Amino acid sequence: MAKINSTVEFEALRKEILSSRDPNRPCIAVCTGSGCLALGAAKLVAALKSEIKEQGLEQRIEVRETGCPGFCERGPLIVIYPEETCYLKVQPTDAKEVIASVMEKKIIDRLLYVDQVTGERVVHEMDIPFYKNQLRLLIGNNIKLDPTSIDDYIAIGGYTALEKAVCQMKPEQVVGLVKESGLRGRGGGGFPSGNKWEFTRNAPDPVKYVVVNADEGDPGAFMDRALLEGSPHAVLEGLIIGAYAIGAHEGFLYVRQEYPLAVHNITLAIQKAEEYGFLGKNILGSGFDFTVEVAQGAGAFVCGEETALIRSLEGKTGEPKPRPPFPAVRGLWNKPTNINNVETWANIPLIINKGPAAFASVGTGGSKGTKIFSLVGKVKNTGLVEVPMGITLRDIVYKIGGGIPGEKKFKAVQTGGPAGGCMPESLLDMEVDFDQLTKAGSMMGSGGMIVLDEETCMVDFARFFLSFLAEESCGKCVPCREGIQQMLAILNDLTHGKGKKGDLELLEQLTEVSSASLCALGKGAPNPVLSTLKHFRDEYQAHMEGKCPAFTCKSLFSYYIEPEKCQACTSCGKKCPAGAIEGGKNQIHMVDQAKCTKCGACLQACPPRFAAVTRILGEVVPPPLPEEARTIVRGSK
Repeated sequence: MAKINSTVEFEALRKEILSSRDPNRPCIAVCTGSGCLALGAAKLVAALKSEIKEQGLEQRIEVRETGCPGFCERGPLIVIYPEETCYLKVQPTDAKEVIASVMEKKIIDRLLYVDQVTGERVVHEMDIPFYKNQLRLLIGNNIKLDPTSIDDYIAIGGYTALEKAVCQMKPEQVVGLVKESGLRGRGGGGFPSGNKWEFTRNAPDPVKYVVVNADEGDPGAFMDRALLEGSPHAVLEGLIIGAYAIGAHEGFLYVRQEYPLAVHNITLAIQKAEEYGFLGKNILGSGFDFTVEVAQGAGAFVCGEETALIRSLEGKTGEPKPRPPFPAVRGLWNKPTNINNVETWANIPLIINKGPAAFASVGTGGSKGTKIFSLVGKVKNTGLVEVPMGITLRDIVYKIGGGIPGEKKFKAVQTGGPAGGCMPESLLDMEVDFDQLTKAGSMMGSGGMIVLDEETCMVDFARFFLSFLAEESCGKCVPCREGIQQMLAILNDLTHGKGKKGDLELLEQLTEVSSASLCALGKGAPNPVLSTLKHFRDEYQAHMEGKCPAFTCKSLFSYYIEPEKCQACTSCGKKCPAGAIEGGKNQIHMVDQAKCTKCGACLQACPPRFAAVTRILGEVVPPPLPEEARTIVRGSK
């Protein structure tokens, strides 16, 4: 491919790419994001290609390996174009039938989505409730593109925003459009992106840098990974436009090593962009020069904080620095540096192409555009969702997520990652935007969203996140290093039945200590504790009494077999991995509490018609029956 040197050459290339494609040629788009690959998508692709080759259909059917479209719960997932027929949980053994359905233009009913309310089968992707209730401006193209093909990206309008920005606009105009759009950083802080760009651009030093923060470390979060894997050129295009607007000629993409597919796809995207002339010297004949380098992080959660990330890029220990000075003035190698996360950069081409007014028309007064969330936990439809700012938590959990599995009761939804808070049922109708979440004691964060049901212990849930933050703390500042550890010690005691008088009040005092930390890791650490204490204080009180109402904390409940219900069927004994069930045929069974590991196998094994196994709060267990009373005389019950 010859380097493109002008807008005329770029337009000619675009027309050439489009003219070489037949929109009516059947295309089987297979999600090969990390989630579907883990479910066997690579074997599915191989089976489809093998079947096509065997039937001599190479010129008639295309198999396209794409990025993640979001419905991870139902992978491996395919969409057949141009009809947009969507099949879920497709297996390699289905390949022959899929190819036949494409050639015969028939539908495979058993692979379609079944509406959980009406029971009807849904044929088209956009009619599935999971997708229908979203607004997928960023991830909607993932299933349409081969992320390793720059031509696929150009075919849907890719790099037209770059051409418009560097060839038709002044840098100040680009900054103005971003400010006018109301875009706020999607990495967690929610700072206005246009203002951040302007600070860096106006910094007096002529050498400036731009950085993509792809150090996504929140448990349960995979938004940035999916964008980098599925649409790397969108992120790259946004970065190049930002560099032009800010006046930077060198950029870095900082991504964690745990994302090998994302690293591969963005590295390849950079290589292809250089070949085509979208990177390097004199981009599109504009006179603007820019290069990008991929830097891999070792997985430290603290490096998601921008000053710690900068130190890591410099080859130093990833630790935050006091601010000011802010990175926009003195960042990488003491030069003005603009850092935005993956999703923020991916929004830039949309703003340039559609205009700031179109972008600002979506969302709320203070939070514009869409937001990508990883919807996980106790919800039927887990996956990646993109929704307009201002949507309610209820709509995300129930309209998109499909509600709670097993018809169990909703308890809370945790937003904002480890430093976020838990929103109870009373806040389900709250609008999701930066300001409302912060006001409610949580935060937007990068977009993690974990749904919890009635069987979740909120004390143990807070303990889990404090444990994560304690391990990930860099240890540089005392409030974070010591404050988190002291809070964690109290939570550990509570979940083991060792709570002491005054512990809850001490927890609340300690949250004030940790909030004095240098960076957001320490400042946000109290949120899981404060929000659960506020909305679920009764559970903390129960733990102070040595009880776990959710039956999660193993030290605070016991399994017991009710003698009057036991039928000596031996089902529980056969399933117990610890050999803790005493009693044979014709004998009422008992649980040896010294051996019991609280795994729950006996509860699951006991036939529902007997329901003899139960759980008792606290450590008090009814005394066992004397030996002479344990024998069951058949027919006596």
